[in-house]
Amino acid sequence: MPRTSRGTVTFVAAVLTLGPAGRYSVRLYERMSMHHCFETGSVVPDLRSTDKFEALSELIRRAPVFHAIDMRAKFEEAVLSREREQTTGFGHGVAVAHGRVQGVPRVLIAMGVSRAGIPYDSPDGAPVHLLFVIASPPHLSLDYLQALSTLVRCIHDREARDSLIDASSAAEMEEWLRKAFSAGLVHFEEPLSGRQSRGSAG
Repeated sequence: MPRTSRGTVTFVAAVLTLGPAGRYSVRLYERMSMHHCFETGSVVPDLRSTDKFEALSELIRRAPVFHAIDMRAKFEEAVLSREREQTTGFGHGVAVAHGRVQGVPRVLIAMGVSRAGIPYDSPDGAPVHLLFVIASPPHLSLDYLQALSTLVRCIHDREARDSLIDASSAAEMEEWLRKAFSAGLVHFEEPLSGRQSRGSAG
């Protein structure tokens, strides 16, 4: 899984601080809400490109959610440049590409569906059917890592991935993703003490 494990560790280390009592606690930091993710215009249900670079460009150009980016051509080049350096294929038919540039108003995510599958140099060699692209401004690194972690949990199970591929419309896919993603965000937004008390009670 390219860079994901190291990125997740970076996120955890960044929010843990040593408190006055010598115990680690979660440090609250200002971040943008991401419950807007997967609003209408986030899904392209019929990607036609079978080359991964062309598919990334197609998704960025066709997804209405990315129309809010002032310098979309620069964002597209940032995504393609990162992909040339290292594949963003996770395996199991999923890839999550990313670009960080000025002019992105907040974290934005789009998904494209390829019924035929896109050869993607993924670790398991499987073609990609669910292609995600995350856009974020440079100063929201933690928000990007939170979005990536939440997204990966949403599509971890094969049943979840099959549900997206089998959905009959973009609206149905967006509704599924919006609910699953928002539910996953609660894990980060809930105070650590609340999670610990539930764990102790069990």
